Amino acid sequence: MTYPLRDRLALGAALVGPLAVTGVLAPFRTHIAASNLALILVVAVVAVSALGNRVAGALAGVSAAVWFDFFLTRPYQTFSIGAGDDLTAAVLLLLVGLAVSQLAARARTLKVVTITDAAHLAALHDTARLAQAGSPDAVVEGVRRQLVAVLGLRGCRFEYGTLLGRPARLRQDGSVTVDGRQRDVEKEGWPDGEIELRASAAGRYVGRFMMEPTPGSRPSLQARVVAVTLADHAGAALDTEPRMIES
Repeated sequence: MTYPLRDRLALGAALVGPLAVTGVLAPFRTHIAASNLALILVVAVVAVSALGNRVAGALAGVSAAVWFDFFLTRPYQTFSIGAGDDLTAAVLLLLVGLAVSQLAARARTLKVVTITDAAHLAALHDTARLAQAGSPDAVVEGVRRQLVAVLGLRGCRFEYGTLLGRPARLRQDGSVTVDGRQRDVEKEGWPDGEIELRASAAGRYVGRFMMEPTPGSRPSLQARVVAVTLADHAGAALDTEPRMIES
């Protein structure tokens, strides 16, 4: 699996960050209680979790517990703990680090979902307003631009006329099929080549958007359903046009 740059940086910070923090704290280990040192390391875990994903946060929690044991508990520079309180602090550091990493990653996901929902709603609103006031061709062009933005496409064009060939197809329920077989876009990404998204009105096809995906992109089901709705706006705008075709 290939992680985005932000997540790769977070994974690196998960490995190096707790080690660096414990190195800074080591000179003070005889003057500060182990529980307080553990709390400082929790802050480092939270920082990594906020930057990256769950994997990075969990790795930071494990790394913090390991280096806390090695540098900050007696006997020093060994992976053993002599005092019961230090052992308790190490275990709690691990558990709290893992829990905080999950919470921080969840908060990041919810933020992304909120922003995405707002963007999708804006796209639908803008297209509906254009459909009321604009010409059919203007609606088609507006939808084409929105599809590029919503799905992160490399390119997109609209075809009037007969539906030729059997390209991969984005269907009404947001699924994608290739030669009749459904593809898991969120895991496998878009299929190769152009993808067809038909525009229809009252069950009649009036044309199709031919979408050129960006390699490696994995649009969510929500984004794909929004794309289908946008295409339906174009179909409704073209329903009275003489270029209408039958499937």
